Amino acid sequence: MGYENWQHKSMQLLIEPFYILTTNLLTLLLPLSFMLLARLSCAQYLLTIATYPSEPSSSFLFSVFLYTNPALLYVLVSTLSIATLVHGLTGKLTLLSESTGPVYQPRLYMAWIFLCTLQVCVGLGIEGSIASGVDSSSFGIRRSLFSRLIFFLGLHDTMLLWFRSVVKPVVDDTIFEVPRKERWVERVAMALSIGSLWWWKLRDEIESLVVVAEAKKELLMDVGVADFVGWWLYYLTVTIGMVRIVKSLLWLGMVLLCQRVRTNSVNSCENDDKV
Repeated sequence: MGYENWQHKSMQLLIEPFYILTTNLLTLLLPLSFMLLARLSCAQYLLTIATYPSEPSSSFLFSVFLYTNPALLYVLVSTLSIATLVHGLTGKLTLLSESTGPVYQPRLYMAWIFLCTLQVCVGLGIEGSIASGVDSSSFGIRRSLFSRLIFFLGLHDTMLLWFRSVVKPVVDDTIFEVPRKERWVERVAMALSIGSLWWWKLRDEIESLVVVAEAKKELLMDVGVADFVGWWLYYLTVTIGMVRIVKSLLWLGMVLLCQRVRTNSVNSCENDDKV
């Protein structure tokens, strides 16, 4: 009996790091999707103004990266972003539900399809962007620190929803076959992962989503559907970040108000006792 307990604890010690690593890598698919969409916008813009080399366009990876991948990726990321905004405003989801209880099979199958599709899109897109040498940080336009902070908060909220509603149910079902309670170490690991990716690459590339559409408008060029959707996704994420800030300020205000009411009640009781 003691040997079985020891074996079980040893397996748990091995499984836990693997579980955290797996969930982190799969959760990073979402911010990588935003970076990939920024690179797509940059590549299409450079091709439009005829300053991008024409040789890579003959490669299969570049063709998939530029012409096949974007539509599906835009749909997936837009769906998740809209769900995050709805959840932030109402506390409810209309498409996916967070993994706070038993996960029913249809919902689990949907999470599997969502995860696998996004993984294939991001994998092909990253390979295509590397093969074609696309770097969306070449515009040299930087937004204010406050704007970047709001976008980061919105992206973090979207990433949390992606983790809770898609990644966690799939990984829990694969490794443990039952839903697990979310722990603080998972939140810390995710925050460190998105923070590192943001500092390393994402903060310099993500703004191509909005810069490309604005640059085309200033040059009196046609703004395509992909450019508009990229611009819309950027400001949708900013809106999610603003909702989070407003809710945090309201929560802080309610805490201070309750504290003040409690203090006044205590003082009133003390004055009544003295009388």
